[in-house]
Amino acid sequence: MPIGADLVLREKPDVDAILLDGRRLGEVVVEAARRYRTPLAFPLMDLMLEKQAMLVALGFPADQVETYHFDAPPTDEMLATLEERLAQSDLPRLRAHVESVHYVTEHADLVPIGMTIGPFSLMTRLISQPIVPVYQAGRGVTADQDRGVAAVERCLDLALRTILFSIDLQLAAGAEAIFIAEPAANQIYISPRQLDAGSDVFERYVMQPNRRLRERIEQAGAQLIFHCCGEISAHMLRGFASLDPAILSLGSSRRLWEDAAMVSRNTVLFGNIPSKRFFSDEISEDRVRELARELVERMREVGHPFILGSECDVLSMKGFEEPIRRKVAALLECRPG
Repeated sequence: MPIGADLVLREKPDVDAILLDGRRLGEVVVEAARRYRTPLAFPLMDLMLEKQAMLVALGFPADQVETYHFDAPPTDEMLATLEERLAQSDLPRLRAHVESVHYVTEHADLVPIGMTIGPFSLMTRLISQPIVPVYQAGRGVTADQDRGVAAVERCLDLALRTILFSIDLQLAAGAEAIFIAEPAANQIYISPRQLDAGSDVFERYVMQPNRRLRERIEQAGAQLIFHCCGEISAHMLRGFASLDPAILSLGSSRRLWEDAAMVSRNTVLFGNIPSKRFFSDEISEDRVRELARELVERMREVGHPFILGSECDVLSMKGFEEPIRRKVAALLECRPG
Protein backbone atom coordinates (compact mmCIF):
# COMPACT_ATOMS: atom_id res chain seq x y z
CA MET A 1 0.00 0.00 0.00
CA PRO A 2 1.86 3.10 -1.16
CA ILE A 3 0.87 6.50 0.23
CA GLY A 4 0.29 8.06 -3.17
CA ALA A 5 -2.14 11.00 -3.17
CA ASP A 6 0.60 13.30 -4.46
CA LEU A 7 1.15 11.07 -7.50
CA VAL A 8 -2.51 11.32 -8.44
CA LEU A 9 -2.70 15.04 -7.72
CA ARG A 10 0.29 15.90 -9.92
CA GLU A 11 -1.36 14.23 -12.90
CA LYS A 12 -4.00 16.96 -12.91
CA PRO A 13 -3.57 20.09 -15.06
CA ASP A 14 -4.70 22.52 -12.33
CA VAL A 15 -2.96 21.39 -9.15
CA ASP A 16 -3.02 24.81 -7.43
CA ALA A 17 -6.79 25.10 -7.92
CA ILE A 18 -7.39 21.61 -6.52
CA LEU A 19 -5.39 22.43 -3.38
CA LEU A 20 -7.97 25.11 -2.60
CA ASP A 21 -11.03 23.03 -3.49
CA GLY A 22 -11.95 20.51 -0.78
CA ARG A 23 -14.30 18.48 -2.96
CA ARG A 24 -11.79 18.04 -5.78
CA LEU A 25 -9.00 17.31 -3.32
CA GLY A 26 -11.24 14.68 -1.75
CA GLU A 27 -11.81 13.17 -5.19
CA VAL A 28 -8.02 12.90 -5.59
CA VAL A 29 -7.77 11.08 -2.25
CA VAL A 30 -10.51 8.65 -3.27
CA GLU A 31 -8.90 8.10 -6.69
CA ALA A 32 -5.58 7.30 -5.02
CA ALA A 33 -7.19 4.81 -2.65
CA ARG A 34 -8.98 3.09 -5.54
CA ARG A 35 -5.85 2.98 -7.70
CA TYR A 36 -3.71 1.49 -4.94
CA ARG A 37 -6.47 -0.85 -3.79
CA THR A 38 -6.64 0.18 -0.15
CA PRO A 39 -9.61 0.98 2.11
CA LEU A 40 -7.52 3.62 3.92
CA ALA A 41 -8.05 7.03 2.33
CA PHE A 42 -4.74 8.73 3.11
CA PRO A 43 -4.97 12.45 2.35
CA LEU A 44 -2.25 14.55 0.82
CA MET A 45 0.76 14.69 3.15
CA ASP A 46 1.22 18.47 3.09
CA LEU A 47 3.47 19.19 6.07
CA MET A 48 3.35 22.95 5.47
CA LEU A 49 -0.36 23.23 6.27
CA GLU A 50 -0.09 23.86 9.99
CA LYS A 51 2.88 26.22 9.65
CA GLN A 52 0.94 28.22 7.09
CA ALA A 53 -2.18 28.31 9.25
CA MET A 54 -0.23 29.38 12.35
CA LEU A 55 1.73 32.18 10.74
CA VAL A 56 -1.21 33.56 8.75
CA ALA A 57 -3.29 33.57 11.93
CA LEU A 58 -0.50 35.47 13.71
CA GLY A 59 -0.51 38.11 10.98
CA PHE A 60 2.46 37.13 8.83
CA PRO A 61 2.04 37.63 5.05
CA ALA A 62 1.17 34.40 3.28
CA ASP A 63 4.06 34.81 0.81
CA GLN A 64 6.56 34.72 3.70
CA VAL A 65 5.26 31.57 5.36
CA GLU A 66 7.40 28.97 3.62
CA THR A 67 10.74 30.60 4.47
CA TYR A 68 9.91 32.40 7.72
CA HIS A 69 11.80 31.51 10.91
CA PHE A 70 11.53 33.09 14.34
CA ASP A 71 14.75 34.90 15.21
CA ALA A 72 13.58 35.35 18.82
CA PRO A 73 11.25 33.41 21.12
CA PRO A 74 7.58 33.93 20.15
CA THR A 75 5.87 36.49 22.35
CA ASP A 76 3.44 35.95 25.21
CA GLU A 77 0.74 37.59 23.08
CA MET A 78 1.22 35.04 20.31
CA LEU A 79 0.85 32.17 22.76
CA ALA A 80 -2.18 33.72 24.44
CA THR A 81 -4.14 34.56 21.30
CA LEU A 82 -3.16 31.87 18.79
CA GLU A 83 -6.22 29.62 19.15
CA GLU A 84 -8.63 32.55 18.93
CA ARG A 85 -6.86 33.90 15.87
CA LEU A 86 -6.83 30.47 14.21
CA ALA A 87 -10.60 30.20 14.65
CA GLN A 88 -11.14 33.66 13.17
CA SER A 89 -8.69 33.50 10.25
CA ASP A 90 -9.31 32.64 6.61
CA LEU A 91 -7.14 29.55 6.05
CA PRO A 92 -8.02 28.30 2.57
CA ARG A 93 -5.44 25.51 2.32
CA LEU A 94 -6.30 24.03 5.71
CA ARG A 95 -10.00 24.43 5.02
CA ALA A 96 -9.69 22.54 1.73
CA HIS A 97 -7.72 19.78 3.46
CA VAL A 98 -10.43 19.38 6.11
CA GLU A 99 -13.15 19.45 3.46
CA SER A 100 -11.33 16.67 1.59
CA VAL A 101 -11.62 14.49 4.70
CA HIS A 102 -15.33 15.33 4.89
CA TYR A 103 -15.75 14.44 1.22
CA VAL A 104 -14.33 10.96 1.85
CA THR A 105 -16.62 10.58 4.86
CA GLU A 106 -19.72 11.46 2.86
CA HIS A 107 -19.02 10.07 -0.60
CA ALA A 108 -16.86 6.94 -0.34
CA ASP A 109 -16.91 3.55 1.35
CA LEU A 110 -13.37 4.16 2.61
CA VAL A 111 -11.82 4.87 6.00
CA PRO A 112 -11.33 8.67 6.16
CA ILE A 113 -7.87 9.52 7.50
CA GLY A 114 -6.76 12.90 8.81
CA MET A 115 -3.19 14.11 8.39
CA THR A 116 -0.96 16.50 10.31
CA ILE A 117 2.68 17.24 10.93
CA GLY A 118 3.94 16.37 14.42
CA PRO A 119 4.75 19.07 17.00
CA PHE A 120 8.50 18.53 17.06
CA SER A 121 8.75 18.50 13.26
CA LEU A 122 6.70 21.69 13.02
CA MET A 123 8.97 23.35 15.56
CA THR A 124 12.00 22.55 13.40
CA ARG A 125 10.33 24.46 10.54
CA LEU A 126 9.87 27.53 12.71
CA ILE A 127 13.53 27.97 13.75
CA SER A 128 16.42 28.31 11.32
CA GLN A 129 18.95 26.32 13.41
CA PRO A 130 17.05 24.08 15.87
CA ILE A 131 19.76 21.43 16.34
CA VAL A 132 21.98 23.53 18.61
CA PRO A 133 19.29 24.64 21.11
CA VAL A 134 17.81 21.12 21.22
CA TYR A 135 21.28 19.80 22.01
CA GLN A 136 21.71 22.47 24.68
CA ALA A 137 18.40 21.47 26.22
CA GLY A 138 19.63 17.87 26.22
CA ARG A 139 22.61 19.03 28.28
CA GLY A 140 20.28 20.56 30.86
CA VAL A 141 20.30 24.20 29.66
CA THR A 142 16.93 25.82 30.45
CA ALA A 143 14.82 28.39 28.62
CA ASP A 144 15.68 30.95 31.31
CA GLN A 145 19.36 30.46 30.55
CA ASP A 146 19.31 30.44 26.75
CA ARG A 147 17.16 32.29 24.18
CA GLY A 148 17.58 29.48 21.70
CA VAL A 149 16.13 26.95 24.13
CA ALA A 150 13.34 29.42 24.94
CA ALA A 151 12.56 29.74 21.22
CA VAL A 152 12.38 25.95 20.83
CA GLU A 153 10.01 25.54 23.77
CA ARG A 154 7.74 28.43 22.77
CA CYS A 155 7.62 27.23 19.17
CA LEU A 156 6.73 23.76 20.45
CA ASP A 157 3.87 25.35 22.37
CA LEU A 158 2.66 27.17 19.26
CA ALA A 159 3.03 23.98 17.23
CA LEU A 160 1.02 21.88 19.67
CA ARG A 161 -1.83 24.41 19.83
CA THR A 162 -2.00 24.69 16.04
CA ILE A 163 -1.95 20.93 15.51
CA LEU A 164 -4.68 20.38 18.10
CA PHE A 165 -6.77 22.93 16.22
CA SER A 166 -6.15 21.10 12.93
CA ILE A 167 -6.89 17.69 14.45
CA ASP A 168 -10.16 18.88 15.98
CA LEU A 169 -11.33 20.14 12.58
CA GLN A 170 -10.45 16.86 10.89
CA LEU A 171 -12.10 14.76 13.58
CA ALA A 172 -15.25 16.89 13.26
CA ALA A 173 -15.09 16.25 9.49
CA GLY A 174 -15.31 12.51 10.14
CA ALA A 175 -11.71 11.33 10.31
CA GLU A 176 -11.60 7.86 11.87
CA ALA A 177 -7.83 8.01 12.29
CA ILE A 178 -5.24 10.77 12.39
CA PHE A 179 -1.87 10.27 10.69
CA ILE A 180 0.80 12.20 12.61
CA ALA A 181 3.96 12.68 10.57
CA GLU A 182 6.94 13.34 12.86
CA PRO A 183 9.93 12.84 10.54
CA ALA A 184 12.25 15.26 12.39
CA ALA A 185 12.10 13.23 15.62
CA ASN A 186 15.31 11.46 14.68
CA GLN A 187 19.02 11.18 15.44
CA ILE A 188 19.90 14.29 13.45
CA TYR A 189 17.95 16.57 15.76
CA ILE A 190 18.23 14.60 19.00
CA SER A 191 21.50 13.09 20.17
CA PRO A 192 21.27 9.34 20.87
CA ARG A 193 24.33 9.71 23.12
CA GLN A 194 22.44 12.17 25.30
CA LEU A 195 19.51 9.77 25.52
CA ASP A 196 21.83 6.89 26.45
CA ALA A 197 23.29 9.11 29.17
CA GLY A 198 19.85 9.71 30.68
CA SER A 199 18.72 12.98 29.07
CA ASP A 200 14.95 13.51 29.06
CA VAL A 201 14.98 15.86 26.03
CA PHE A 202 13.25 13.30 23.78
CA GLU A 203 10.56 12.73 26.37
CA ARG A 204 9.95 16.45 26.88
CA TYR A 205 10.20 17.67 23.30
CA VAL A 206 8.79 14.73 21.32
CA MET A 207 6.83 12.33 23.49
CA GLN A 208 4.93 14.69 25.79
CA PRO A 209 3.43 16.79 22.96
CA ASN A 210 2.54 13.66 20.99
CA ARG A 211 0.88 12.14 24.04
CA ARG A 212 -1.32 15.24 24.16
CA LEU A 213 -2.32 14.59 20.57
CA ARG A 214 -2.88 10.89 21.30
CA GLU A 215 -5.23 11.79 24.16
CA ARG A 216 -7.26 14.17 22.00
CA ILE A 217 -7.60 11.57 19.23
CA GLU A 218 -8.55 8.84 21.67
CA GLN A 219 -11.14 11.06 23.36
CA ALA A 220 -12.82 11.46 19.97
CA GLY A 221 -12.98 7.69 19.49
CA ALA A 222 -10.49 7.74 16.62
CA GLN A 223 -7.23 5.88 16.01
CA LEU A 224 -3.65 7.09 15.84
CA ILE A 225 -1.36 6.39 12.88
CA PHE A 226 2.18 7.49 13.75
CA HIS A 227 4.90 8.04 11.17
CA CYS A 228 8.61 8.75 11.38
CA CYS A 229 10.74 8.09 8.30
CA GLY A 230 13.94 9.50 9.84
CA GLU A 231 16.82 7.46 11.24
CA ILE A 232 15.88 6.61 14.80
CA SER A 233 17.39 4.75 17.74
CA ALA A 234 15.84 1.88 19.68
CA HIS A 235 15.11 4.40 22.46
CA MET A 236 13.08 6.50 20.03
CA LEU A 237 11.28 3.48 18.62
CA ARG A 238 10.20 2.39 22.08
CA GLY A 239 8.89 5.89 22.70
CA PHE A 240 6.81 5.86 19.53
CA ALA A 241 5.51 2.38 20.35
CA SER A 242 4.42 3.62 23.80
CA LEU A 243 1.84 5.81 22.05
CA ASP A 244 0.04 2.53 21.22
CA PRO A 245 -0.73 3.61 17.65
CA ALA A 246 -3.01 1.51 15.47
CA ILE A 247 -0.33 1.74 12.76
CA LEU A 248 3.35 2.62 13.12
CA SER A 249 5.03 3.72 9.89
CA LEU A 250 8.84 3.71 9.78
CA GLY A 251 11.56 4.57 7.29
CA SER A 252 13.67 2.19 5.26
CA SER A 253 16.62 2.52 7.65
CA ARG A 254 14.76 0.21 10.06
CA ARG A 255 14.51 -3.59 9.93
CA LEU A 256 10.87 -4.08 10.75
CA TRP A 257 11.25 -7.78 11.54
CA GLU A 258 13.71 -6.82 14.31
CA ASP A 259 11.67 -3.83 15.46
CA ALA A 260 8.63 -6.05 15.89
CA ALA A 261 10.06 -7.29 19.20
CA MET A 262 9.78 -3.73 20.60
CA VAL A 263 6.26 -3.05 19.33
CA SER A 264 2.97 -4.37 20.70
CA ARG A 265 1.04 -6.75 18.47
CA ASN A 266 -1.85 -4.32 18.85
CA THR A 267 0.14 -2.03 16.53
CA VAL A 268 0.38 -2.83 12.82
CA LEU A 269 3.83 -2.09 11.40
CA PHE A 270 3.71 -0.30 8.05
CA GLY A 271 6.32 0.14 5.35
CA ASN A 272 9.08 0.42 4.66
CA ILE A 273 10.11 0.13 0.99
CA PRO A 274 12.57 2.99 0.20
CA SER A 275 10.14 5.12 -1.80
CA LYS A 276 12.17 8.30 -1.28
CA ARG A 277 14.61 6.86 -3.83
CA PHE A 278 12.05 5.79 -6.43
CA PHE A 279 13.13 8.67 -8.68
CA SER A 280 16.70 7.37 -8.78
CA ASP A 281 18.43 4.62 -10.74
CA GLU A 282 19.88 3.62 -7.37
CA ILE A 283 16.85 1.39 -6.85
CA SER A 284 15.38 -0.56 -9.78
CA GLU A 285 11.96 -2.12 -10.23
CA ASP A 286 13.51 -5.56 -9.68
CA ARG A 287 15.09 -4.29 -6.48
CA VAL A 288 11.70 -3.03 -5.29
CA ARG A 289 10.24 -6.50 -5.87
CA GLU A 290 13.19 -8.14 -4.12
CA LEU A 291 12.92 -5.88 -1.06
CA ALA A 292 9.16 -6.33 -0.91
CA ARG A 293 9.38 -10.13 -1.05
CA GLU A 294 12.06 -10.17 1.64
CA LEU A 295 10.04 -7.90 3.89
CA VAL A 296 6.88 -9.96 3.51
CA GLU A 297 8.75 -13.19 4.24
CA ARG A 298 10.56 -11.77 7.26
CA MET A 299 7.38 -10.32 8.74
CA ARG A 300 5.57 -13.61 8.25
CA GLU A 301 8.38 -15.33 10.13
CA VAL A 302 8.01 -13.07 13.16
CA GLY A 303 4.21 -13.12 12.90
CA HIS A 304 3.69 -9.42 13.57
CA PRO A 305 0.70 -7.62 11.98
CA PHE A 306 2.08 -5.83 8.93
CA ILE A 307 1.15 -3.74 5.90
CA LEU A 308 3.59 -3.73 3.00
CA GLY A 309 3.94 -0.12 1.91
CA SER A 310 6.10 2.87 1.11
CA GLU A 311 8.41 4.36 3.74
CA CYS A 312 6.75 7.77 3.30
CA ASP A 313 4.41 9.46 0.86
CA VAL A 314 5.55 8.82 -2.71
CA LEU A 315 6.18 12.22 -4.26
CA SER A 316 5.87 12.96 -7.93
CA MET A 317 9.01 14.57 -9.34
CA LYS A 318 9.04 16.45 -12.62
CA GLY A 319 10.92 14.47 -15.24
CA PHE A 320 10.84 11.26 -13.19
CA GLU A 321 7.11 10.53 -13.23
CA GLU A 322 7.33 7.35 -15.31
CA PRO A 323 10.07 5.53 -13.35
CA ILE A 324 8.31 6.40 -10.10
CA ARG A 325 5.02 5.00 -11.41
CA ARG A 326 6.76 1.80 -12.55
CA LYS A 327 8.32 1.27 -9.13
CA VAL A 328 4.99 1.84 -7.39
CA ALA A 329 3.48 -0.74 -9.77
CA ALA A 330 6.30 -3.14 -8.87
CA LEU A 331 5.47 -2.68 -5.19
CA LEU A 332 1.79 -3.40 -5.86
CA GLU A 333 2.70 -6.61 -7.67
CA CYS A 334 4.16 -7.91 -4.42
CA ARG A 335 0.96 -7.68 -2.41
CA PRO A 336 0.95 -10.40 0.26
CA GLY A 337 -1.23 -13.32 -0.79
